Amino acid sequence: MTGAHVAEVARSWIGTPYRHQASTKRVGCDCLGLIRGVWAEVLGAFPCTVPNYSADWSEANGDEALLAAATAYLRIKPLSAAAIGDVVLFRMQTGAVAKHLGVVTAIGVTPKFVHAYSGHGVCENHLTGPWARRIVARFEFPERTC
Repeated sequence: MTGAHVAEVARSWIGTPYRHQASTKRVGCDCLGLIRGVWAEVLGAFPCTVPNYSADWSEANGDEALLAAATAYLRIKPLSAAAIGDVVLFRMQTGAVAKHLGVVTAIGVTPKFVHAYSGHGVCENHLTGPWARRIVARFEFPERTC
């Protein structure tokens, strides 16, 4: 599995409507559902059952649940080591918990990422300064699961 393959699979989800807690291509997904769906296509079944979660991702208690889960299942890498196929985790507001995910589809002069965004569904956007400044962690999919 290459980063280019991961990016290609993520792009195949473009147009999927936004649906909280869903992870079905062309039917609906949220940002975590997109990552789970890409995982299923490139690695097979997701390794755990995802518990119900609210759209605020533990903001009330400050619990970094999404960061902890990503660290448990994905391989963390330096923020400076951008590569196609990376999973990026965003903190949408300073001081808030990290609660948004995307897949890097292009790097260099015009970096891009695919993500499921409320009100927009799965789309590909430029990873402009305002988005890039929100990245708090960068991951890659493991080569295989046990």
